[in-house]
Amino acid sequence: MSKEENPWKTLSGKLVYENPWIRLDEFQVINPSGNPGIYGKVSFKGRAVGIIPVDEEGNTWLVGQYRYTLDEYSWEIPMGAVPFNETYEEGALRELKEESGLSAKKLDFLCKIHTSNSVTDEVGMVYVATELTEGETEFDDTEDIQVKKLPFAEALEWVMDGRITDSLSVGGILKLARLKGL
Repeated sequence: MSKEENPWKTLSGKLVYENPWIRLDEFQVINPSGNPGIYGKVSFKGRAVGIIPVDEEGNTWLVGQYRYTLDEYSWEIPMGAVPFNETYEEGALRELKEESGLSAKKLDFLCKIHTSNSVTDEVGMVYVATELTEGETEFDDTEDIQVKKLPFAEALEWVMDGRITDSLSVGGILKLARLKGL
């Protein structure tokens, strides 16, 4: 068997928990060593999208909010869930407007990220938004967000010194910095 072939064998699976946002399944498996075991998988009811807005002066916008799951405050690029009846691009533009108040005339794909591939099948797409117009935010009732405009180079420093730890934000900012030669 080559390294790229699936060494796992699924014997059975069952739904453990489900709500409007996530689904948790448990699988009885034979692992790559040939031993029986269990494996849990979290699936999301939407797809993840992150947006790095960049204006003509090289500024970007970050959003900060208290993340219940981490029990700490988190600075991130604007992001959110894209329902399956919406394209990634439509979701990116919607989330950008909702969280930062920005509208973009141009949206370019930057990268695809598996957010935590040992426990979830979630895929996140990151886009760069340009040709921006500032407007009003439209927060969801679960969001208490602070919006911060800063030079993109400073956002990169926030990644490098650990002030930004979110996977879509870190991956997207690092890739864009590399493309910009920073």
